[in-house]
Amino acid sequence: MTLLDGVTVGGHKISDQQIALNQADTWRTLFKLIEHNKFEITVETVCALHFIAAKEEALEWGKFRSEADLLPELFEKMLDDAAKIEDIYDRAIHFFLTMARCQFFYDVNKRMGRFIMNGLLLSFGYPAINLPARRQLEFNQLMLSFYQTGDQKAMNSFLRSCLDERIIKIMNE
Repeated sequence: MTLLDGVTVGGHKISDQQIALNQADTWRTLFKLIEHNKFEITVETVCALHFIAAKEEALEWGKFRSEADLLPELFEKMLDDAAKIEDIYDRAIHFFLTMARCQFFYDVNKRMGRFIMNGLLLSFGYPAINLPARRQLEFNQLMLSFYQTGDQKAMNSFLRSCLDERIIKIMNE
């Protein structure tokens, strides 16, 4: 009876289970791309990853929102702007924040932005940025402010603060 009510045996919603499975599959695909030096930030790659990450969750998956004609142009602008950013963490965070704010997809935009941010970092040999669960409220509040202003500074500082201090120390040596 539990599954019929939309709840798994462990007491979680079936949709949460789908999200977790999709994320695991997306990470596996991302790691495989990085391992074979095939990770690129292109519309094709981003949409292919979204197809996995948003499966059975978003209105459409694997393609940009259909009613927004400017999205390919915004994607190109994001790439052009990122190419001018020298610092790898600033560039990676720029991808995350721009993808989250532009809403290229009907859903799963922040997750996609994080996959692309971390894919870029990992492909260059840098540690991924992981958002600790205990800092979720702070993240949400800063994201709301970012959505309103478009100013990336506070979110950039916050995301960098999520890096493990030990890793930063090693990187600076």
